[in-house]
Amino acid sequence: MLPDIKSLTADELAEHLRAEGQPTWRADQVLHWLYARRVTDFDAMTNLPKSLRSRLAETFALHTLELVRLQGAHDDTQKFLWRLADGALIESVLIPANPALYGDRSDRRTLCVSTQVGCAYGCKFCASGLNGWKRNLEPHEIVEQVLAVERWHATQCQHHPSPRTPSPRPSTLDSRLIDNLVIMGMGEPLANYENLLKALRILNAPWGGRIGARKITISTSGLAPQIRRLADEPEQFRLAVSLHGATDAVRARLMPVNRKYPLAELIAALEYYRARKGRMLTFEYILIAGVNDALDQVQPLAALARKLHAKINLIPYNRVEGLPWQRPDEATCEAFRAALAREGVRVTLRREKGGEIDAACGQLRLRTERELATSVP
Repeated sequence: MLPDIKSLTADELAEHLRAEGQPTWRADQVLHWLYARRVTDFDAMTNLPKSLRSRLAETFALHTLELVRLQGAHDDTQKFLWRLADGALIESVLIPANPALYGDRSDRRTLCVSTQVGCAYGCKFCASGLNGWKRNLEPHEIVEQVLAVERWHATQCQHHPSPRTPSPRPSTLDSRLIDNLVIMGMGEPLANYENLLKALRILNAPWGGRIGARKITISTSGLAPQIRRLADEPEQFRLAVSLHGATDAVRARLMPVNRKYPLAELIAALEYYRARKGRMLTFEYILIAGVNDALDQVQPLAALARKLHAKINLIPYNRVEGLPWQRPDEATCEAFRAALAREGVRVTLRREKGGEIDAACGQLRLRTERELATSVP
């Protein structure tokens, strides 16, 4: 299989063109077509010589994602199920920003992207790993999730203007829809470290996605060595930790990764990250009824947040078919939030986002795979 051209950095593309006897400024033209115009065919690069377009097509692939399903929620959350070139399915979620959560204007738009097909870490409440881990995504497959959603949006604005079309955002081909990226979709991002960092550098670059590093949040279930490695990278990406338990007993019940990297080891890595980056951390804490939503969990959670200067993002559980966990009622969620606030930590409670469209990681993929399996004679 040919390598995808969207897995190349600007320097790598310029070096390739130099080796082909082309002026290196041709790289700027190619990058503009890829990331500003978001073309899906080399022949669309009309200011390149035809011979160069043909040569690029012989050397590189230009894969796109096939949209298998799209689900929309009442709050304008859109969930995309994509088919990759090898037939594997992944998800992306376009989320209308909540000012209370991100602190930005309400017209900001966030895309949640996947980094793996499936997941090997087996968090007990999550649909992503129910069918196991298949493979890592390549850099272009991470990048393409952003480009594919922006192509979809431009098409919606052009051909199907309606109240359901995300707004306000310009719909010109070279405009950017996505302001923020959260790397919180299917898979454990830091388990695909090299491909993830290359993709994020492409999406951050002025010649690429033009998304600021501080608008990109990487989530992890707690891979301590990779957190330390990320701390030594030059980019100012944000870090969110899927904590979900403030004690080893609770966290180990939900997250097998806690056996390899218990809280003491995770906290040491996060302290190193804080010392190197000086950036506020986020603790993602999914509230699950009868597991981690009791008020006796508040003090240990607040103590961790104060120790690491972290803010806490509380997320009421999105029910997953086939799993036993339940969502706490609103009063329980609010009481937990209020108790944390009284402890003097910064805390937000995520309001409903896309619950009616299987918005939790892996749900739509899992349901679709099961439907496809049962439809085969």
